[in-house]
Amino acid sequence: MFVVATAGHVDHGKSTLVHRLTGMWPDRLAEEQRRGLTIDLGFAWTTIDGRDIAFVDVPGHERFVGNMLAGVGPVPAAMFVVAATEGWMPQSEEHFAALEALGVQHVLVVISKADLADPSRTISEVRERITDAPVALGTDLDAVRAGLARLVDQLPTPPSDSDVRLWVDRSFTVRGAGTVVTGTLAAGTIRVGDQLEHNGRLLTVRGLQSLGRDRNAVSAVARVAVNLRGVDRESVRRGDAIRTPGAWLDTSEIDVALRSAGKLHQRLTLHIGSAAVPVHVRPLGDVGARLRLTRALPLRVGDIGLLRDPGAHHISAGVEVLDVRPAPLRRRGDARARAAELATGRVAPPVCVRANELRAMGFENSGLRVGEWVVSSDWWAERRQVALAAVDRWAAEHDIAAGMPFETLRQQVGLPVVDLVPALLDGTGLQLRDGLVQRPGVDLPPRVDKAVQTVREWLAAEPFRAPEAAELAELKLGPKELAAAVRAGRLTRIAEGVVLGPDAFDRAAEVLAGLPQPFTVAEAKRALNTTRRVAVPLLEQLDARGATTRADDGTRTVSDRGAGDADQVG
Repeated sequence: MFVVATAGHVDHGKSTLVHRLTGMWPDRLAEEQRRGLTIDLGFAWTTIDGRDIAFVDVPGHERFVGNMLAGVGPVPAAMFVVAATEGWMPQSEEHFAALEALGVQHVLVVISKADLADPSRTISEVRERITDAPVALGTDLDAVRAGLARLVDQLPTPPSDSDVRLWVDRSFTVRGAGTVVTGTLAAGTIRVGDQLEHNGRLLTVRGLQSLGRDRNAVSAVARVAVNLRGVDRESVRRGDAIRTPGAWLDTSEIDVALRSAGKLHQRLTLHIGSAAVPVHVRPLGDVGARLRLTRALPLRVGDIGLLRDPGAHHISAGVEVLDVRPAPLRRRGDARARAAELATGRVAPPVCVRANELRAMGFENSGLRVGEWVVSSDWWAERRQVALAAVDRWAAEHDIAAGMPFETLRQQVGLPVVDLVPALLDGTGLQLRDGLVQRPGVDLPPRVDKAVQTVREWLAAEPFRAPEAAELAELKLGPKELAAAVRAGRLTRIAEGVVLGPDAFDRAAEVLAGLPQPFTVAEAKRALNTTRRVAVPLLEQLDARGATTRADDGTRTVSDRGAGDADQVG
């Protein structure tokens, strides 16, 4: 199917031409039929030489330009009607400026009422304004049909597997069916049974119609009526979008390139798809701007819209969306740098973003994939150097070789999540352990090293006599110093404030294996020549490592495998 919108000045015969081509009168409202004036969007369709063509008929009166833009916004081609009796008129100019701003390049001009006036003058006026569009006389319907066939044959075929975003131009209720919305499907495919999203809610496609017939699936480009389950008619309005769940980002601030720019005011209306949203405009250079929308829309890089001043009845500028998540302009020079970037017509994607968000923003996935993230290769390499310097700086500024916490490193490097830290440091040779980062072979500070060496000399003589708290305090070995010694492999932590030598578990298992099995805590305490303060947590650690097995009566048995072969825990 192909979709073509009409355009042109009021009373130049757009609806009449559609009726003559299709046999269907597009004006559907009683007020339109009573006044003989198109007020809102009308729809009709026909088949021309095997091509199904749907028409979106738009009003030509200046009071209803907003409705006209809602119909033209998602449509790739237009049939532009100019009456021979009046020629190029003010709304001819505004409608054509709108088509230019929206990037509608496929246009067929039809000179209507050629039986009432010589069309040559009007054709000349059209040629002055539209230099490359074919022209047909409305009195020759065969020529109009042939022109439409050539027009739609030039249209690109959109991918049927694209994410769906249906801009709603009409919402109503059908008795027995529920809520129905209509729109021009510009990309993707909608199927009966699909789940689509609207304002954060999941809706089910209950039924589909296109060109007046029930369908199981409709692919772009097409006029489609979607029967939705899970929403009432009042909740869906013109300018809303029904879309693929999770595939789009709602945004209320965008950076755009200006196309066919006119005079920009601070407050204008953005027309995009079928939506019309008031925006605050901040110019960025001569060909760029930042727009702050009064309500969020699902937009992507590459979307085309236009800015209009409703009070002045003229198009201010066509816009192309370049960024749907622009960075704040806080520092001096940010706005100038952004203006220069927008002037190139292209914005670099975020340096670090989740892959699904990158797609939803409309950028190509051209960066380095790190898990679910996509990063700029240059930025990633720079972050790695920053991380190495940060780890060295941390080690120099902290007396105890505890290592730099992951979260601290994440903040200093500027990573969005701590899960990226191990990937960033992969291949750097840094040690990552228990949420800390340090260079391998980092030794203890001299004062701590000397104190730990004293403890080890004590333990060499009595391996299971853990120093008392007072002894550790005298050596100035507090919790941080002891933790650093444990991380460095110089001591083994048995319990809070209880440390033994690095081979304590293996030596204890060897001693206990020489006891009659099973054995009690008291027997273990005597064999190890230690106190209950050490024996109880030491046995519990051996239990956890699988070196010993505790029976219900509290006795224990040394397992066949030693502590050195057991799984390391704690």
